[in-house]
Amino acid sequence: MLRRSGAEAASGAAGPRAGCLRTGMSKALWRKLGYRRGMVACLDEAPEHYRALLRGLPQDVRLDGTLDDRPKLIHHFTTEAEGLRARLAVFKDVIPKTGAIWISWPKKASGVPTDMSGDAVRAAALPLGLVDVKVCRIDETWTALKLVIRKEDR
Repeated sequence: MLRRSGAEAASGAAGPRAGCLRTGMSKALWRKLGYRRGMVACLDEAPEHYRALLRGLPQDVRLDGTLDDRPKLIHHFTTEAEGLRARLAVFKDVIPKTGAIWISWPKKASGVPTDMSGDAVRAAALPLGLVDVKVCRIDETWTALKLVIRKEDR
């Protein structure tokens, strides 16, 4: 909780730090997802507006990578749990040991028909030696879970 000085509290002034909290200033989405300068990433089934959400992404980040490029980061979007384990097995074989796989699915509140959930992602990932380490809100529709290769398997 942000504490204000006695004078600020008495005057009702928010103080210099309160503005940052109130305006929701936070890390850019591309940083939260782990994109880095010079990185090759593979987008799989990404919605059309996804690139626009990555405002400020360094120009040398390639989002058009294919699995043949052995991308450091793969971001897969899906509405269906069926086939996810097979997809993850392919992705795991492609990324480097320190790479990451983001799986995105529509939030329940989005109204988009889906059988996906964080539990569905974990059920597909854990038997493959992939563990979830982070969750991220993509936008009003999509949420994501970050998967990495289990530490002892790297």
